Amino acid sequence: MNPDSLPIILRSLNLPAMARLHPEAITRAEEGNWGYLRFLHYLAETEANDRLARRIERLLKDAGLPPGQTFDQLDQGKLPDKARRQLANLLSGDFVRRGDTLLAFGLPGRGKTAFCAALGRALIEKHQLKILFLPAFKLVARLLVAKRDLKFDALLAKLHRFDAVIVDDLGSYIEQSPAEVDVLFSFFADRYEKQRSLIVTSNLVFSQWDKIFKNPMTAQAVVDRLVHRAIVLEFTGESFRAKAAKQRQAS
Repeated sequence: MNPDSLPIILRSLNLPAMARLHPEAITRAEEGNWGYLRFLHYLAETEANDRLARRIERLLKDAGLPPGQTFDQLDQGKLPDKARRQLANLLSGDFVRRGDTLLAFGLPGRGKTAFCAALGRALIEKHQLKILFLPAFKLVARLLVAKRDLKFDALLAKLHRFDAVIVDDLGSYIEQSPAEVDVLFSFFADRYEKQRSLIVTSNLVFSQWDKIFKNPMTAQAVVDRLVHRAIVLEFTGESFRAKAAKQRQAS
């Protein structure tokens, strides 16, 4: 047997971590007097951990989450009481697997986007769920282009491959044309019918959603679908950005 051929064989079997690290593993095994079973277990575990890390890296890249938003960086003591109480449940990922909706309401700067982005990152890292983060205006733009190009159903199918879609800042997007309202409603309705999870942030409460969808009946139809299986969080208090600005001025 030619020892130099082992890395080639391992790579041909799609075992790149084993191919890369087997010399180090051999040295450790010889120094520690490992048996064959421990040696094999170490190599297999190394390969599995490497694959998991690469999968998480790929999922984070595909998610498009805003950089730097993690729960380690959030002051969880300043979260709303209900958000703190629900956090363990949300981090379990069960609401996503059930196809439930998370709705986060609050005025600008209250931390709802940071919370949902951190949650999305945690769901990827802990459970390898497929998450997509899209500001509402970008979602609508993609839907409109797809409808124009007769690829609307194909785009919906592509979006439904994600376990959860985070639609950020829906309430700020209120200057919609009838065509924009139509594609956004279709997205929400189809997501509901397919039992695929949504995470929505908005600075407008439900009673004001006719500003988004222009028609009270359409707004009510969207709300009915979203609240049917929903967790609702309200982010109140002083704007984090305003507070930070005051602290900078004071210093």
